Amino acid sequence: MSAALVHRSAALPVRADGSLRLAAVADTHSRPHAETARRLAAIAPDGILHGGDIGDLAVLEELAAIAPVYAVRGNIDGRAAAVDDVPDALTLEITRDGRAVLRILLIHIAVAGPRIRAEVARRARAAGASLIVCGHSHVPFIGVDKGLTVFNPGSIGPRRFSLPIVMGTIEIAPAGVRLAHVDVETGRAWTPPPSAAA
Repeated sequence: MSAALVHRSAALPVRADGSLRLAAVADTHSRPHAETARRLAAIAPDGILHGGDIGDLAVLEELAAIAPVYAVRGNIDGRAAAVDDVPDALTLEITRDGRAVLRILLIHIAVAGPRIRAEVARRARAAGASLIVCGHSHVPFIGVDKGLTVFNPGSIGPRRFSLPIVMGTIEIAPAGVRLAHVDVETGRAWTPPPSAAA
């Protein structure tokens, strides 16, 4: 029988002007791309979300030198004592004057193709989260399913197949939330290439 899923919560207040910038990374597999620290420093995030498959936990220490880190365990991370402080899921509440303005569910595996897994949608709703940040596939993705937004920042670890090395940004402002991807190799905004059918 598998161990019960460990779900924790954390809170992060917005800046005085109501804004907040988060970086989202995933699937480092112990070896984040050499440009990662430089790209994160350029983003200057208030916090960094790690969507799992961390590998060596020294990766989290390196990220924490840039901004506070909120991480979840991925399927390669196991359940050894060394990762006991890394939960399977995390609800991050973004607050202003003590009230939630956004709740984010951070979990490693959230989708099957473009669809949010039913149990993840249930967990997000139970936590009051409207945004799910995940990893696992290494495929950068922004979508809406079951009334929830899902954001996979892609992977900043070793390249898988021909997938890009990218991270995500979450810009929170009084007017709303903006999600985007950044190419770690170039530092430029990343968008999916046009499909052959277009």
